Amino acid sequence: MSSKAPVHSDNYPDSYYFATANALEPQPQLSEHISVDVCIIGGGFSGINTSIELAQKGFSVALLEAKRIGWGASGRNGGELIRGIGHNVEQFRNEIGSEGVQAIHEMGFEAVEIVRQRVKQHQIDCNLQMGYCDLATKPRHMTELSADYQAMCDEGRGDGFKLLQQDEISQVIGSEIYQGALVDMNSGHLHPLNLALGEARVARSLGVQMFENSAATQIIKGDKPKVLTEHGQVDCQYLVLAGNAYIGHKLDSHVGGKVLPAGSYLLATEPLSQAMCDEIIPQNMAFADMRIDLDYFHLSQDNRLLFGGLCTYSGNDPRDINKALRPNLEKVFPQLKGVKIDYEWGGMIGIGANRLPQIGRLDDCPNIFYAQAYAGHGVNATHMAAKLIAEALTQQAERFDIFNKVKHMTFPGGPTFRSPMLAAGMLYHRFKDLF
Repeated sequence: MSSKAPVHSDNYPDSYYFATANALEPQPQLSEHISVDVCIIGGGFSGINTSIELAQKGFSVALLEAKRIGWGASGRNGGELIRGIGHNVEQFRNEIGSEGVQAIHEMGFEAVEIVRQRVKQHQIDCNLQMGYCDLATKPRHMTELSADYQAMCDEGRGDGFKLLQQDEISQVIGSEIYQGALVDMNSGHLHPLNLALGEARVARSLGVQMFENSAATQIIKGDKPKVLTEHGQVDCQYLVLAGNAYIGHKLDSHVGGKVLPAGSYLLATEPLSQAMCDEIIPQNMAFADMRIDLDYFHLSQDNRLLFGGLCTYSGNDPRDINKALRPNLEKVFPQLKGVKIDYEWGGMIGIGANRLPQIGRLDDCPNIFYAQAYAGHGVNATHMAAKLIAEALTQQAERFDIFNKVKHMTFPGGPTFRSPMLAAGMLYHRFKDLF
């Protein structure tokens, strides 16, 4: 039976990224029984890049995506490529040691470079622009930014970084609500869906078999795992679970129970005049503030402001994303009050209890790997996770094992109670953020 069955009509969210996507090349639905070295579940950055890394090492790979390539967070996110992996990695020192903490710190820089090199090597058209700022909304944030800047200088990583005080911030942003900023010219922003689609083309050129509208319905564990879909089956030596917030509790309760889906939302304005762009973001950088409920934003290639935030933990989307998010936009940029909004959209990101990406293998089936819970910083961390899984499959697991050593809490109560628990936990962090 041929694998070239018709593609279903499931489409991408109606977002600015979808409206400006490069060639949306439909992939076949799996409709036969195949065997490969590695099967990957999930067609986002984690899955696509794991397939690239493994195909380059000579593995035969099949990738299964329930919807379309880049349909989830990888094709909907804020498009910010920011250094760093995890939040407060120091908290894991007892589990991974000083060398592990330092290794994760260094991987935070390496992850950005992986993306930059992939885009450059394969000439992926995703409007990659370098330049990013962390924004301080209170004096405590400036203290933290100053400490980060000094630490990077002490490590010899200060090139491309600049600490701006409040009276200097107009150099990079036309807003008066911030206490200062840390400029990072080694981070930046891009069109995430076009990056995912471009990387998928790279994967296919390396021989990866890619299937859309092919949701995994069951995993059969064993020395040779089997993955069942509605119309097909994949037998493999190794299996990689890369569905993140969309992996589902039923497919694997161990992995699904450790990641909570949270909603994140974006607006895209109408195209702005060049004079307005120069006023609000004179150096075409990306930005994010340092609050738990952060705002993040940058300009698109066609001079729109892409403005995101409003992270929700209830499992319910706002009734009107524009109405909910516009006040945040106009607080940052009062000069855009009343600006026309052409696109509004959202999606689910994956968050774990300790906000460190979960990269590991199943205890009861060590030939099943997983990568998830990037807590909103997935553009770079996904690429690093892919490299670590490929290293582990080729007997170079030292860096992979750093993440695998960290124990992640399984949220009790199943899917019904996970969202309320996360909402309660984030309410606590929001309260702390007031001071």
